[in-house]
Order: sequence, then C-alpha cells, then structure tokens
Amino acid sequence: MSANISILTSKPSHSTLLALNNYGSGSYLASDVTVLLDIVAKDAVADVPVTQKEALIQSGQRHYSDMLTLEQAPSVMHEQLYAQALTQGTFRCATDITNLAYSLHQIFHNTVTSKRPLVLVSLVRAGLPVGVLLQRALADTNSGYSLPSVHYGISIIRDRGLDPLALQLLLDAYPDSPIVFVDGWTGKGAIYQELARSLEAFNNPTHPNFANIFHQGADTIPLLTLADPAGVAWLAASSDDWLMPSGLLNSTVSGLISRSLYTAPLSGLHRSVFYDNLVDVDHSLAFVNHINTAREQLKALPQQLPTFNQPRYATKAIIDMLATRYQIENRNRIKPTIAEATRAILRRDPERILLATPDHPDTALLRHLCSERHVNITVLGAKILPYQAVTLIKQRTTSA
Repeated sequence: MSANISILTSKPSHSTLLALNNYGSGSYLASDVTVLLDIVAKDAVADVPVTQKEALIQSGQRHYSDMLTLEQAPSVMHEQLYAQALTQGTFRCATDITNLAYSLHQIFHNTVTSKRPLVLVSLVRAGLPVGVLLQRALADTNSGYSLPSVHYGISIIRDRGLDPLALQLLLDAYPDSPIVFVDGWTGKGAIYQELARSLEAFNNPTHPNFANIFHQGADTIPLLTLADPAGVAWLAASSDDWLMPSGLLNSTVSGLISRSLYTAPLSGLHRSVFYDNLVDVDHSLAFVNHINTAREQLKALPQQLPTFNQPRYATKAIIDMLATRYQIENRNRIKPTIAEATRAILRRDPERILLATPDHPDTALLRHLCSERHVNITVLGAKILPYQAVTLIKQRTTSA
C-alpha cells in the first residue's frame, strides 16, 4: 500500500520556470518534453573509435561518460528490423503505456492539480520515448485516465549519478509536486542503484524535498519502466524481456539526442550532442505518433498494475552465474536484455552474445548484427531466462 504523504502548498518559482523554458526538446514537440541538457556541437566532442573507447574505459583511464563514438545512420537491414519490430510490438506497447498511465492516474488523481502537476522525469536516453508516450496519454482528456503532468528529461550516468543541477531546477520549479522517474527497461538494476544513491540525501522526512521524491514512503524509489526483468522498478508494465521497438535504435528514436556526457556540478548541466545530420532518418516523432494513435484506438479497459516498495533483484543469480562462468570481475561488461544487448553491440566491443533460444524472432536484429560483425553466439537456454539475450563486452586493459 502506498503511503499518503501530504505536500505543503507553495507557488512554483516563476524565474525557475522561465529558466526551464530555455531548454529544448530534441526532435520531439515542445509539448512532449523539455530536455535538461546542455547541447554541444558535434565537432566539439572527440569521436573516439569503439575499440579505443573500450580500452580506455576498462583500463580506468577514462570514464565512458567522458567520450562519445558519434552515431551513424542505421543500415538498411537495421531499419527493416526496426519497422518489423514496430509492427509486431505496436499493440503491446500501446497497451503497456495505457496501463502505466491508468495506474499513475489511480495513484495520483487525488493529490495532483494543474498547479502542482505530476512531474515525469525521463532518464536520458532510453526513458525519453516512454516518457513522451506517458505525457501524451496523461494529457488525453478523452481517455478516462488523464492527469495534470509535465515531462522533463535529465541525465543519469553510472558511477556519477543523476545530474544534481537538473534535479534541483525541477525541485525549485515544482516544490509541491511528486516526481516519478521513467526509464525504458531494467537490465541488471544498475541504473536503479545509481538513482537510489543519487536520491539518498532526500530520504529523510525532515528534508524539505522528501515528499517530492519519497511520496510512496521512505526508501521507495519511484522508478517506472516499460519492462522490468531485473525486478527493481516501483511500477512496470511487465517483467518480460521483449522486443521494444524503441530499444532497437539509439538517437533516431530518442529525439536525436546522444548519450549524455558528464559535466562537474560546478560547471553546469550534463551535456549532449544533437544529431542534426540524422534528421532524415529520425523516427522519434513518428514512433510516438504511431503508438499514441494505437493507444487511442484500444478497446479493452486499462488495468491497474502492481507497485513494489522495494527492489526484488529477480535476476541477480543469473548475473552471478554468468560472471562466474565467463570469469568476469567487472559486472559492467554484462549487458542483459534484448534492448541493452543490441545497444551494446552497436556502441561497444562485444566478445559474444548469449541467447536463450537460437531463433527467437525478437533477437533477429542481434543475430543479424552478430553475423555482420563476426561476433560469436552461444545459446544457453532457459538458464538465462527471463533474459532473451545478453551481450558480454570484451575484456581490454590497455588503450588501442
């Protein structure tokens, strides 16, 4: 049962709201999201080859959030597989968004108002498509589950946490609003742990922003995901590892925004590159429009989803088994879920791909990429379920 915590009423800071208006929305509509990132030019960022980046990361010489390998347009085959995944996953995605929106409505409709809306905070980048779809669903006054809400995207970086300046901007602008963090999926639960560490300072009933974040009770991190195989989210549409269309592409389904780059808090917000060179292959708005239209056409009644006050870490034993089997000391080299495994093979230097079954339709793109890049595939069967796929990153210790 969720805790009922009253929130004192005060006016949002007008100057802070004006400051938030200075930030953009990537390739989404301004009404969809405000992304609290400092956008930098591509030529101001070193384009580090994948093998060199991997060596620098694993040797400890550089953190992954200090470097980018600039994105290229997806291949024709990649685009075809995305289109196939979109066709295959439209109904499920629309249904999941509906159930998540309905559940948020049921939880918050008695406490939020237009003056103190629910604040959706998507974790850049994988949370952005889900957050935009939720924002549109909650804004739909014909749905029966509309809710006053605003939507922002902020950066979270493993080992370095949530962007504290971005979070403080939101707390200043919406001092009486509950915040829900949004991500696309969970893999091992690492980002959940990073989020929990970042919010630890607020987890005290005497903190002035305690009720903004811990509105479901002390120690409950309000993380919402479309899929939660790791079993760490407070609210999720399912625990399945399935072929989410938005998990198959990078910036071209996430507002043309790059993975975030770290900036020390005294120097400003975390940074990002806007891929204006990929405008012609951008699916961000088309994806959202497509799923949102499908949601509007659903006939079934929405379902209220369960919430969990504490993480269950449902797949910890699987990660431990893989680490032992493949002699992996750094668990960051293990990238579970179809979405994470796909992104890892596109952005990192994979050693092998582990599959639950050899020919599951949801892993077609992964298998195609393995063939294209000569990456070994090992089928481990049911022992890695609920994960359908896991990418293992190559061990490297010296710079290339």
